[in-house]
Amino acid sequence: MNRILKEGLILFAITVIAGAALGFVYTITKNPIAAAQAKAQQVAYQAVMPEASEFVEDESVNVEDANKAIADAGITGTEMKKVLVGKDASGAVIGYVMNVSNMEGYAGELNFTVGILADGTVTGYETLTNNETAGLGQKAKEPAFRDQFKDKKVDQFKVTKTGATSDEEIDAISGATITSNAMTKGVNGCLAYFKTLGGANS
Repeated sequence: MNRILKEGLILFAITVIAGAALGFVYTITKNPIAAAQAKAQQVAYQAVMPEASEFVEDESVNVEDANKAIADAGITGTEMKKVLVGKDASGAVIGYVMNVSNMEGYAGELNFTVGILADGTVTGYETLTNNETAGLGQKAKEPAFRDQFKDKKVDQFKVTKTGATSDEEIDAISGATITSNAMTKGVNGCLAYFKTLGGANS
């Protein structure tokens, strides 16, 4: 009995020490990680809307309204995370940057930032997280696929495997149609919300 009690106390002590160590490490790394994520986000905003001088929160746009618009449009697996207004140096609104995710990727969740100008032109997207298969779904981060959305003014995009013949059509990544559809749904979710803001495509 004494041996069992002793071993139990040792295990308890190890657990307490390990927990304290993990807590200490988390405290030390929490702020640097948050700062790195914020910096990466700003880089993504600037990449999809380089004309903007600042990106600000505006109470007229919010994720609850965005997710309702996405659901009403019948776009599955897509969730808006954050919406900011892009403004130029004079303070005029030039468009919106939207953090969106789609859960229907081959390896699960895809997170990216989409830019849409005030006239409805999609300026492109920047990937935040993509855990898809290397050489296949990872190609969603490459210009050959990503730039198909850039500078397009459409009501909605659709994926094709037979070659794009219009601005609305997006050539699927060979061997990664699931990823192609997930990314396209994410962009379409942003367009669905944009239309509710009284944008050009509404």
